[in-house]
Amino acid sequence: MAHIKLLIWACCLALSTSFAYGLGVNWGTQAAQTLPPSTIVQMLKDNKIDKVKLFDSDHWTVKYFAGTGIEVMLGIPNNQLAKFADDYDFAKEWVKNNVSTHLYNGGVDIKFVAVGNEPFLKSYNGSFLKSTFPALQNVQKALNSAGLGDKIKATIPQNADVYESGNSGPSQGDFRSDIRDLMQKNCSFFKDNNTPFLVNIYPFLSLHENKHFPIEFAFFDGQTKAVRDNGISYTNMFHANLDTLVVSLKKASCSGVKIIVGEIGWPTDGDLYGNVTLAKRFYSGFFKKMATKKGTPLYPGFIEYYLFSLTDESEKSILPGSFERHWGHF
Repeated sequence: MAHIKLLIWACCLALSTSFAYGLGVNWGTQAAQTLPPSTIVQMLKDNKIDKVKLFDSDHWTVKYFAGTGIEVMLGIPNNQLAKFADDYDFAKEWVKNNVSTHLYNGGVDIKFVAVGNEPFLKSYNGSFLKSTFPALQNVQKALNSAGLGDKIKATIPQNADVYESGNSGPSQGDFRSDIRDLMQKNCSFFKDNNTPFLVNIYPFLSLHENKHFPIEFAFFDGQTKAVRDNGISYTNMFHANLDTLVVSLKKASCSGVKIIVGEIGWPTDGDLYGNVTLAKRFYSGFFKKMATKKGTPLYPGFIEYYLFSLTDESEKSILPGSFERHWGHF
């Protein structure tokens, strides 16, 4: 299995030396045994991966990225959002201890702070709706107060379920009706602070959750009949999904907000569709698409991506499915 997984990276790296520009990876640590940060850093450097997205801000881990040239996105877990929302002084102290302390000459290149992780996911039943936006405001305010606001931005990694278009296509996209006002506030904040919208898009999950989803539409190899929407042809779910977000942002008067794909990947085990064969097919098409440095029909420019995930995580919850423990590339 490990040998086959490495072939996925071979597909990526064989394309070109410059291809990895803009390619990041998520490093989750919910595993019985985790690799030392020094090993992780060397793996990223060896494979020319220049960005890493973390799910916390553990000082012992973050310090290993000093002087590496790897951009780091720190994370704030959902269970801490209420503290950040209720106490600005707490946010200031967190920035001092988890951000500023790493920014000496030759230190860590921190680019973003991810406030929560998919906090508006439907399955959370509104648990973080009241705390996320105030937490976002306080973190960015604390970064500004520390003189870091121009360089480091606070954003929110969002699941693609925050917007929808029904069966009508991307041109009818809009943010979910139950959180539309909240998303308007979030997006206006992003626009005002020159902050990107971070979205997680998983064609695999569309296939896993909907037995009627056309399997060919999950891949990038053009083996499906094009779907026409408002004069645009779509041959894969990713383009259609991201363009639904583009339309949703436009309706929220936030067309200028940059989009970054915070998570994208395919599991190698644990599901009928989660296997090495389909993972290799997905990544082969995805890496070729990324190498073109072209976006989508409605967002044609360069897009940054963070692959999910660097390694398997043996202690992740399997409530969604056993595949949750098999997203690792290595």
